[in-house]
Amino acid sequence: MHIKTHIKRINTKALVLAVAFSITLLGCNKYPEPAVDTGEKIKLQAIFPVTQKDLDNIAKNLDVNYRVVTNIPSDKCDSKVADGACFEVELTFTAQKALAAKDWSIYFSQIAPIQSFESDEFSVKHINGDLHQISLKDSFTGFDEGEEKTLNFRAMFWSLAESDVMPNYIITAPGLDARVIESTVPYIDKETGLEVVPHVEAFTDVDTQFKRSAEDNTQWLTSAALYKRNAVLVENKMAIAQAIIPTPKSVVIDEYDRFVNIDKGLAVSLGNVKSADVEAALNHLSSLGVTQNNTGLPLRLSIVKPLPTEAQPVAGSYTLTIADKAISIVGVDANGVFNGLQSLASLVTVGTNKLPMMTVDDEPHYAFRGMLVDVARNFHSKEFILSLLDQMAAYKLNKLHLHLGEDEAWRLEIPTLPELTDVGAQRCFDMSETECLMPQLGAGIDTSSVVNGYYTVSDYQEILRAASARHIQVIPSLDMPGHSRASIKAMTARYKKYQALEEEAKAKQFLLEDFDDKTEYSSVQFYNDNTINACLESSYAFVVEVMTQVKRIHADAGQPLTRYHIGADETAGAWLDSPACKAFVADNDQGVTKMSELGAYFIERVAGILSDLDIETAGWSDGMAHTRVENMPDVVQANAWDTLFYGGHDKVHMLANRDWQVVISSPDVLYFDFPHEADPKEHGFYWASRHINTEKVFQFMPDNLPIHAEFWLDRQDNAYVTDDTKTPLALGQKFVGIQGQLWSENVRTDDMVEHKVYPRLLALAERAWHLADWAVPYNYKGAKYSQDTEVFSKALEDERDSKWSLFAHTLGQKEFPKLEIAQVDYRLPTVGAVIKAGKLHANIAFPGLIIEYQVNNGEWLTYVEPIKISGQVKVRSRSTDKLRAGRITAVTQ
Repeated sequence: MHIKTHIKRINTKALVLAVAFSITLLGCNKYPEPAVDTGEKIKLQAIFPVTQKDLDNIAKNLDVNYRVVTNIPSDKCDSKVADGACFEVELTFTAQKALAAKDWSIYFSQIAPIQSFESDEFSVKHINGDLHQISLKDSFTGFDEGEEKTLNFRAMFWSLAESDVMPNYIITAPGLDARVIESTVPYIDKETGLEVVPHVEAFTDVDTQFKRSAEDNTQWLTSAALYKRNAVLVENKMAIAQAIIPTPKSVVIDEYDRFVNIDKGLAVSLGNVKSADVEAALNHLSSLGVTQNNTGLPLRLSIVKPLPTEAQPVAGSYTLTIADKAISIVGVDANGVFNGLQSLASLVTVGTNKLPMMTVDDEPHYAFRGMLVDVARNFHSKEFILSLLDQMAAYKLNKLHLHLGEDEAWRLEIPTLPELTDVGAQRCFDMSETECLMPQLGAGIDTSSVVNGYYTVSDYQEILRAASARHIQVIPSLDMPGHSRASIKAMTARYKKYQALEEEAKAKQFLLEDFDDKTEYSSVQFYNDNTINACLESSYAFVVEVMTQVKRIHADAGQPLTRYHIGADETAGAWLDSPACKAFVADNDQGVTKMSELGAYFIERVAGILSDLDIETAGWSDGMAHTRVENMPDVVQANAWDTLFYGGHDKVHMLANRDWQVVISSPDVLYFDFPHEADPKEHGFYWASRHINTEKVFQFMPDNLPIHAEFWLDRQDNAYVTDDTKTPLALGQKFVGIQGQLWSENVRTDDMVEHKVYPRLLALAERAWHLADWAVPYNYKGAKYSQDTEVFSKALEDERDSKWSLFAHTLGQKEFPKLEIAQVDYRLPTVGAVIKAGKLHANIAFPGLIIEYQVNNGEWLTYVEPIKISGQVKVRSRSTDKLRAGRITAVTQ
């Protein structure tokens, strides 16, 4: 073969004539050096067609560095996209060894699509979703050892967190096996147990890297600011010992400091309670050291149902009495007894053998107390879900919304449609997408990676049985018609399989796309092919088949499928050039006369299919709002995820006024994939909030959405105004509950899920179960709220903050040790610290955790009290079992 050799000039002071010439190689990769003598050092770089060995060497020896240059838009940003907002990135490639090969490219995930770029030797383009491709220009000259090359690009929106950057850049070439560039492979930090993406350059500049815009008033959280925030926490040891999380409706303590000893355990009498209904709660007590013993303190359980003529109590209600001679729990149903046992467990302080004496009368504020986990975008193990169910039960949450289907994957085995998991549950590098899906979200190429996988029928039924034993309903979601790329591609793979077998009817039976559809659209996540065609009968045949199978799986596990979450997300602009849809709109008896009505039609029809299967319909508020009420079932759940600072309460109230069951899912406070604090090193997306810590969740007043304008800020930490006079709630209208959300776009490990979910889940449970006495009741007349109105008075604020102080101490001293026993890796908070008069002063958001400090990069020491120090100081927290450390922060002098 003939290799074109390029001569590079090293010494710019001398003139060097670059001569291109050809060398015929005889079966080897060596070539002679030309005789050029100009009195200076000359390097020659031959560029060869890439081989598998070259590809392997590049993957091993190419260092990648991703640096956000600025979020300040320039004239190079597309003014027609995202209001002109874009950010600039410098992507640097450094060769550890000389790399002389061409005809390769790099595929990588970049959440925001790239608009433009500059590079002498590379080009880059958006492929689909978050997937991009870097290709080599004809001017590419290869890499000398130690040489750097850069690609500068601009992408839409902003990049405000280091976790925006996706791992596992893939190098590939036609006919060769793809490889992951090793410098982009994430690793687990030994101290924190959390994933680190190594090629991200740390953010350092407030104005260009941390701020969204010139109007962004978000403050980078420093150790000094955190010290000031934590300083208001006041300890009350007796109140901590008597605290139950979530807080009961009523607690009566006759004698403030009386305790009963349980060192011999508990002698449990089930009464009329079935063992299976309380076994999980008794096991929880046992894990905390409170065992069953016939010689222990009597624990009497019973169910007492009111007469039909009496007022009917709230399901799950109970009375707990702890006296010196015995403990009794009386529930209105089995769930009530279970909840009483969990309150008993909440009173346990790990390592002690006594319980405070009291009487508790309790009932839940909301019937729906939920947690969503997205296992579709990145898979999370069955073991994690089982652990989550334990903690949900411990804190009286009763709905697990399991998000099983998305663009990136399908995670539930459907025995009659094996392609859904054979193809749709795996991501690797297969451009045909007949063996797996393309590696969105930095998934890499390994199908055995933790981000890949699915629940077998057996796995899922184990989850269902565990949920039933803990009085938790599992609500599955397989998103449609949008967010459905995985199922679409899986059914297309099925189509191709049966077409090859010349079984055309079977091939088309569950087809979800119109092959003649030439519509160009882009979903919110930038896919151009992720929306089920609403006009194909095979789409509805697919829904019937899947839901029939899922219903059977539930029934066989003993938890009937009574509610299913459609998703109901739709993609604006889909189907416009679909021949099938043009024909349907032109001639149908469903009242559909415009393309824009097809999304609502799809949801209404799927809701009808569910009704025929005796399954209630749930969906997200945006898609559900477009439906015609008369075409929907009597019972509809709508998850309201409208942002509060954009006036989202209006749509929430509108849906509630339809007499639908509204579940508050506000991203401002209930999206647990968002960062805990405002710091670029805090993990998570941030489109609705830069910081949602546990205290903010605790502050939430779900019954009164517009009131938050008085004390919360928008996503740029600016004040906002709410006007609730336009669409107030109808008199007496209530929400059915609230739900926390954990979306998994950049959450790739189970440990990271726990870091994101805990301890916010405990505050979610507090707000779901307990109506705070400091909460402002909703004003059904409608009102306007701002930082200048004072409906939430100073007295109520003081009461809230006092209750938060008790809650924070209770978590740090009682609840975190329990989570550690359960091997739950809750987030360890960063430490507040200042230097005053030459002494280090430190505090923490959850007193009871260990604080450590380091001086001049020396050994880590335990902080006990203010101490004189000199030098550069860093601080971090440590779990009470001393097995994990929190994120390190510097203390400013």
